[in-house]
Amino acid sequence: MGASMSMLKGANVPVPAHSVRIELAWRPGPGVPDVDASALLLAGGRVRSDADFVFYNQPAHSSGAVRHEGKRPGPDAVTDTLFVDLAQVEPVVERVVLAASADGGTFGRVPGLNIRVLDAATGAELARFDSQDATVETAFILGELYRRQGAWKFRAVGQGYDSGLAGLATDFGITVDKPRQTPAAPTARTTFNPPPAPPAQTAFTPPPAPTLQVPTPPLTPPLTPPSPVRLSKVTLTKDAPRVSLAKQGGSSGAMRVNLNWETRKQFGGWGAKLGRAVANHTDLDLDLCALYELADGRKGVVQALGNAFGALHQPPYIHLDGDDRTGAVESGENLTVNLDQKDKFRRLLIFVTVYEGARSFADLHATVTLQPQFGAPIEFFLDECTVPSTVCALALITNNGGDLVVQREARYLVPARGVSPQRTIDQAYGWGMNWTPGRK
Repeated sequence: MGASMSMLKGANVPVPAHSVRIELAWRPGPGVPDVDASALLLAGGRVRSDADFVFYNQPAHSSGAVRHEGKRPGPDAVTDTLFVDLAQVEPVVERVVLAASADGGTFGRVPGLNIRVLDAATGAELARFDSQDATVETAFILGELYRRQGAWKFRAVGQGYDSGLAGLATDFGITVDKPRQTPAAPTARTTFNPPPAPPAQTAFTPPPAPTLQVPTPPLTPPLTPPSPVRLSKVTLTKDAPRVSLAKQGGSSGAMRVNLNWETRKQFGGWGAKLGRAVANHTDLDLDLCALYELADGRKGVVQALGNAFGALHQPPYIHLDGDDRTGAVESGENLTVNLDQKDKFRRLLIFVTVYEGARSFADLHATVTLQPQFGAPIEFFLDECTVPSTVCALALITNNGGDLVVQREARYLVPARGVSPQRTIDQAYGWGMNWTPGRK
């Protein structure tokens, strides 16, 4: 189905689909802020609780009706996608507001911003709205899905906010965690302190009359207010490639490392997402792996090759979830790091290899996300690959005095003839392990 015309503000169209993908897109470039998609489920014009806010830090609604699928970088556009299962939206929810927020600038600096509603089953475009008049806004309601006489419709909205995602969310009843600010030091001043007053005279007080003791019901413990929603996140770039896990609150619990990707040209030609159209036509297999060096000197690798999936609660405290061939955002390749054992780590190197199905990473657009259990997500894109590389170093995590520091590597390596990708990455980072051939 060809692309439809862009809707005017206020216009609406029927949505004849059981489930839809909401695709937010914009053109990347120097000085262009990052953009994030989010959704708010409204009943009576407001959220019922903070759980009705779906975004990068809270990626799935408890009903299963809405989830944030994440970003896909591309040469012409970056997309951030939401999935909405309209059949699963609770009857009390009247509207699903579809929003965009700019991180690091205003929407006046974001070219080509648009939102598309796609039939999740067929990929057909059901609606499109292009935002063309943005200036100082840092958040937008681009559209909304709403019920009308038992059916769903999409309305183009185009309402801007200059108060960012926090201002937009607060307007609908979300409690946002405000960044902590260091209190200003008190100004020193000289004051006159009068001498203390003399102690008061103790007067005789007759004992109180006895009272009848009546048992009282136990007090109901006060309800603990829910934690406010955290909007913070970290994007690593060439100019700012490093972040401390402790400083952004992610130094305990489990940390999920996710790799997802989209391919073009050599893997399908039409730019379809793996796991949907292309998966049936290619056999691309990327493997997410980790080299580790523990504080006691032990070294090793976690990878699907050789079934070296690791373990989370015993050395090496890293576990590979499985071997995925789709690259889909909702799955992709994942491994988990036990941050409760961070003192046992000396360094970790997260890397990815092309196991089969391609000659290199060329035309592959991948996103790496590190999601600590108790901290802000850390994400970065891989640069375009211009060399015949089959192994890429993604992130180096180093124990720096008890604090784990994450450094974006995004470094493509070209193995010499007869040298495995694993041995190539070992040599580049001086791990010093012995390698033997293995298979899945």
